[in-house]
Amino acid sequence: MDIPGKRVKLDKWIHSRTCVVRVEVDAIIPDADPSDACLEPKTVRWLDEIQQLANEGKVEELAGLGDVYVRRSA
Repeated sequence: MDIPGKRVKLDKWIHSRTCVVRVEVDAIIPDADPSDACLEPKTVRWLDEIQQLANEGKVEELAGLGDVYVRRSA
């Protein structure tokens, strides 16, 4: 499903109990409503998969997808 509009790159942050992941995603600023960027369904599904990996603490796999910040106790 192609949404007509301008394609842009956005950073999205995924938070879990043990880490935070920053990934770059493709977004669309729709011609019909340019007030906010939208994500395509396939991008939302991919972000859900990343959230699952983060929840499971799979830092090595996440490192191949974006920047991973692991929470450490002081």
